[in-house]
Amino acid sequence: MLSNVILVTGGAGFIGSNFVLDWVQGGFGKVINLDALTYAGNLENLAAIENDANHVFVKGDIGDRALVAKLLMEYQPDAILNFAAESHVDRSIHSPGDFIQTNVVGTFHLLEEVRSYWSNLADEEKLKFRFLHVSTDEVYGTLSLTDPAFTENNPYAPNSPYSASKAASDHLVRAYRHTYGLPVLTTNCSNNYGPYHFPEKLIPLCLLNAIAAKPLPIYGDGQQIRDWLYVKDHCSAIRRVLEAGQLGETYNVGGWNEKSNLDVVNILCEILDELKPRTDSASYKTQITFVKDRPGHDRRYAIDATKLGRELGWKPKETFETGIRKTVQWYLENQVWVKNVTSGEYRNWVTKQYT
Repeated sequence: MLSNVILVTGGAGFIGSNFVLDWVQGGFGKVINLDALTYAGNLENLAAIENDANHVFVKGDIGDRALVAKLLMEYQPDAILNFAAESHVDRSIHSPGDFIQTNVVGTFHLLEEVRSYWSNLADEEKLKFRFLHVSTDEVYGTLSLTDPAFTENNPYAPNSPYSASKAASDHLVRAYRHTYGLPVLTTNCSNNYGPYHFPEKLIPLCLLNAIAAKPLPIYGDGQQIRDWLYVKDHCSAIRRVLEAGQLGETYNVGGWNEKSNLDVVNILCEILDELKPRTDSASYKTQITFVKDRPGHDRRYAIDATKLGRELGWKPKETFETGIRKTVQWYLENQVWVKNVTSGEYRNWVTKQYT
């Protein structure tokens, strides 16, 4: 049974805002949305539910224990969904301390307040309560081309400050289950894409650069392989885990879509060639530019989501081809959002990273 009142952390970011929109517009209940509104948090993502009584936005940090305690006591949520995280590998290479602070220390403070709140609930409410922690496949490290995809039993082997900080947060969540009995669930997802994606990641970056007649920067040889998951499919998986997941368990969420970075950008260019052709009739593929690879770049991630399908009956609705077309169409139709999000700080970051 899905909860009627939930507290979502990081609900103005890419995945979090998609989840909040789906939850409120789908009539699943009320959301208390806590987000610090750092560079990737954007209230414009939530404009469609700005005046909806079932969405309460609160600006704040998961590390602000007094604020978290106040929200828990005031709204008495049935579940906490923790999307809040620093999440970009490139940024973690430049500023690892921010990732430790949010992903490790912040998660610890959040868990402490949730534990205090949960321990004081009536027995019936304790049984109903859930803490769902949203994590990444990057905690498992990297794969060779012939290795089987990551399952929930793969040992952790993070290779970047980002993935190490997420691994630490996963371990904290697990420990709070085994030490204190906190009713936790963890999901580890593959690469998400879709609407409201901040354009520092591969797909939105190359999409926007393409229509702006700028180079499409591809790290190294472009043969790094990722499993791609449409964000709306990810949201449906999280709802399913919240509804029926076994306490203390981890569920891998993937799209069954392994593609190299270069293949992704080529497909993206082909869709743009069709939907928004260049004035000179040349393909957007001519804008592809290979740049110096980032340090410690993992070669391949792949998610085996068999457990989620077998135990909870979930599977993605979108193939990569259908999902990427929807994504391109969304960006082409939402140029005001694009213009507002690609402001000074973003331009400075892209210049720093790719030149």
